[in-house]
Amino acid sequence: MTLAFSRRVRRVLALLCLAAAPAAHADIVIGQVAPFSGPQAVTGKAIRAGAKLWIDEVNAHGGIRGQRIKFVTRDDAQKPEETVRLVKELIAQDAPTALIGTVGTSNLEALKQDGVLEKSRVSMVGAISGATSILTARNMYPVKASYRDEVERLFLQLAETGRTRVGIVYQDDGLGRDALAGALDSAKAHGLTLVAQTGYARNTTEVAKPVEEMVRQKPDVIFLAATTAAAIEFTTRYQAAGGHAGLYGMSIIDVQALLKKLGPDRARGFAFSVVLPTDDRLDREVVRDYLRLSKDAKDAELSSRSLEGFIAAKALTKALERTGNFTPQALTELLDRGFETDVGGHRLTFGKGQMPSRFVDFALLGPGGRLVR
Repeated sequence: MTLAFSRRVRRVLALLCLAAAPAAHADIVIGQVAPFSGPQAVTGKAIRAGAKLWIDEVNAHGGIRGQRIKFVTRDDAQKPEETVRLVKELIAQDAPTALIGTVGTSNLEALKQDGVLEKSRVSMVGAISGATSILTARNMYPVKASYRDEVERLFLQLAETGRTRVGIVYQDDGLGRDALAGALDSAKAHGLTLVAQTGYARNTTEVAKPVEEMVRQKPDVIFLAATTAAAIEFTTRYQAAGGHAGLYGMSIIDVQALLKKLGPDRARGFAFSVVLPTDDRLDREVVRDYLRLSKDAKDAELSSRSLEGFIAAKALTKALERTGNFTPQALTELLDRGFETDVGGHRLTFGKGQMPSRFVDFALLGPGGRLVR
């Protein structure tokens, strides 16, 4: 065998080995299907901005074990059928290792019913819902407490203040009905009277009927199991109609967006449950990280809801670091077996039958829009 021939053989063998081996520095793809248009766009954009903030930070420091993260997104306008179609499209076209931040109980329930995540063995960290149906779903992992836990904390607060006549305005879908069921149970447990309950169509801000009903019934307090745009619209119309009841919202409402739209005077007294560290909790590492990075990012889409996307992305990267094998199967197996992590003052527990978090607090908007606990 000549020396030249031997060199050619070695080069061919080296090329064959390179072709057969996985790319050492291929991107880790993380996908998000969420509403970036329509009434819930404010939430989808906020979650995306928060997730991107942490992903950009990881990439700026070399990625995960030398592999960068590629963040790909699709806009479902919060239509469940579009969510299913676009998740399937994203999985087929981009082969993501994981998904993150799909918004809406009905959208997530559509994915659950279709079974696309189980069939593909792709998991979603940071599913944006606290409904019981999602907390018990396979391959879906929220990063916060349940809606039932939120409602219980809010109604306990009402019982302690002696405000017993409660009206409920709820989004007529899985989100609202789950919160309504929790409200019925909590009201009974704490001796509260539900004087009115009325719904509005999901993915709309059609709240004229709820406003009329609450003005007529004159409750002490109105509990809004509503999304951000609908809550803002209800508050605006209710106050314009002369309504004076205290307003209590769930954590899904973007309080910064509400404050910006209504102004500090009209928003004063708006109370809400808190299921994630708020941006005034400087004792939490995750909050300090978020504030430092968001200040430098200057992203107009960052808001109070963005911290949920930030926490979800941080938890997801910690899970990927643990696997050391950036495949959907490896991540899903880890999360199924059980994975506990602390993202910087917010502890999470993933696994079959596990509640990811039990943290629920309560706050309200005080003078000048200041957060009061």
